[in-house]
Amino acid sequence: MSYTEPAPVPAAENPLDSMMSRFNAAIRILGLPDEMYDILKVPARQVIVGLPVTMDNGKIKVFEGYRVIHSTILGPGKGGVRLDPGVTLDEVRALAAWMTWKCAVVDIPYGGAKGGIACNPREMSAGEIERLIRAYTLGMMDIFGPDKDIPAPDMGTGPREMAWLMDEYSKAKGMTTQAVVTGKPLVLGGSLGRTEATGRGVTVSAISAMEKLKLNPYRATAAVQGFGNVGSNAALLLKERGVTVTGISDVSGAYYNDKGIDLEKAIEYRNNNKGILEGFTGAEKIEAEELLFLPVDLLVPAAKEDVITKHNAGRIQAKLIVEGANGPTSATADDIINDKGIMVVPDILANAGGVTVSYFEWVQNRMGYKWPLDRINRRSDRVMKDAFNNVYETSEKYKVSLRLAAYILAIDKVSSSYKFRGGYG
Repeated sequence: MSYTEPAPVPAAENPLDSMMSRFNAAIRILGLPDEMYDILKVPARQVIVGLPVTMDNGKIKVFEGYRVIHSTILGPGKGGVRLDPGVTLDEVRALAAWMTWKCAVVDIPYGGAKGGIACNPREMSAGEIERLIRAYTLGMMDIFGPDKDIPAPDMGTGPREMAWLMDEYSKAKGMTTQAVVTGKPLVLGGSLGRTEATGRGVTVSAISAMEKLKLNPYRATAAVQGFGNVGSNAALLLKERGVTVTGISDVSGAYYNDKGIDLEKAIEYRNNNKGILEGFTGAEKIEAEELLFLPVDLLVPAAKEDVITKHNAGRIQAKLIVEGANGPTSATADDIINDKGIMVVPDILANAGGVTVSYFEWVQNRMGYKWPLDRINRRSDRVMKDAFNNVYETSEKYKVSLRLAAYILAIDKVSSSYKFRGGYG
């Protein structure tokens, strides 16, 4: 199954508001001046392009595309390109900022960026999607570049679309430029380990947190909300570490088996059933939202934004939440979860395994050399463990949640880098 980033759907709560709420809290704790607040709040660049595309029926349809580069203080912009009818500029701005903090948390030399095109790829042919991606690439030709802004797969895109993007960019530049994009097919410079990287990072984060909570993985249970690339890989890897996964879900609903779900059978069924679990008989089908409230030790929301809100956070029974999706917990739920004593490993830490291995892909492209899978996994695991420990230490230092600690760590790194570069003070 091709890699796609954790993806949101349109939500009642604005993801930009949630990001800014945590950002503001971290800024206050760090005591940064207003000038620095303004520098870190405002995106460095926001681009909107109109994309005329000839559809299969011969008519021209104009799509709207976005690219937001939140920051280049630590390095070139980095972030996915998503195809979804609900894409908005605010959503892309929030995701670009999250990418800045995510890259800072795992200490890789990227700034944050994100892109999107408002369309429904499920209603488009492969040819229409290809023409759209190529039009988007040409529209962003002055933005993209191996040292400027490096896109990647996201919701509705995968290695196929990244191959088209790389090809269009390369044709315009008159030379093959693999390092302009990550998440490519292996034969075009993609990296081993990229497909499972985000799920692997979620697992490393979960096991690290369980050690702090003194939860024995071999006696622990988990529920995974979202059974796409991230959720299914995280579930499999958690099982390898001894955790019993009793609940899974996707767009078709949730499935529960208190003795543990046969994940290999669930994945095989999904892959042979148009990518969904509808009709899976290896577990009892329950209401989708009920998965969040199962009596498990670990909850992994790995599907979409704002699934945990002030309206349902009080019903969560898990001792630990590890966020595989971007923004699955709204800011309005933070206090409720903290008051219940639930540890949360936030998205900008837990799902950073994907961008970490994207960075490895970029490095390999620049070197013209491929690393073996064991080296990639070993290095990505070390990055994620170190990041977790740094966030945990920051949490202890400031007596705050892991989420706020991750923001503090990231914002301090970016603001300090800005000062050292001579941009302020």
